[in-house]
Amino acid sequence: MNYRERRDMELPYISDESVMEEQKVCRRILQRLNTIDRTDFEGIESIVKELFGKSEDAFVNPPFYCDYGSHIEVGKNFFANYNCTILDVAKVIIGDNCQIAPNVSIYTAGHPLHPAVRNTLYEYGIGVTIGDNVWIGGNTVILPGVHIGSNAVIGAGSVVTKDIPEWTIAAGNPCKVVRKITEEDREYYYKD
Repeated sequence: MNYRERRDMELPYISDESVMEEQKVCRRILQRLNTIDRTDFEGIESIVKELFGKSEDAFVNPPFYCDYGSHIEVGKNFFANYNCTILDVAKVIIGDNCQIAPNVSIYTAGHPLHPAVRNTLYEYGIGVTIGDNVWIGGNTVILPGVHIGSNAVIGAGSVVTKDIPEWTIAAGNPCKVVRKITEEDREYYYKD
């Protein structure tokens, strides 16, 4: 089994020449995305579609950073604001109608804890899944292996280390559920 296959199976791997070739393809696309005229919305959408392989009405405000792009699956109406970083060593699956505020980082990459093992250059990735209708507040960090349920809201500045259930507001470091989202929240901004 080669290192790309190991990586894609979430097994320890080394970023050899083959792996780096994939990253070079992504970096060329990111160079175009991150230097495009920011008023060229159609151009940005086109590059985003090329980067992710498919997307329906996805928009990313540059700058944006990732390792492969092809390991990121976004649903309909995806929006990522400025300075989003997705280290997509493993799959990152994001549902429909998700909104990501500025400076959010989603990490699937990890390294061995013991320095002797870490110095062998082996690394690994564990996928992240985000459901439909999720809003992630600014400066949030989502760690490898996390699943965020549909209709959840993650408060700004959170460090998400564990799964977050659907229909909840969660915040903090480490991120914890604050409360359920209820029908009362539907009326909050429309009371008058």
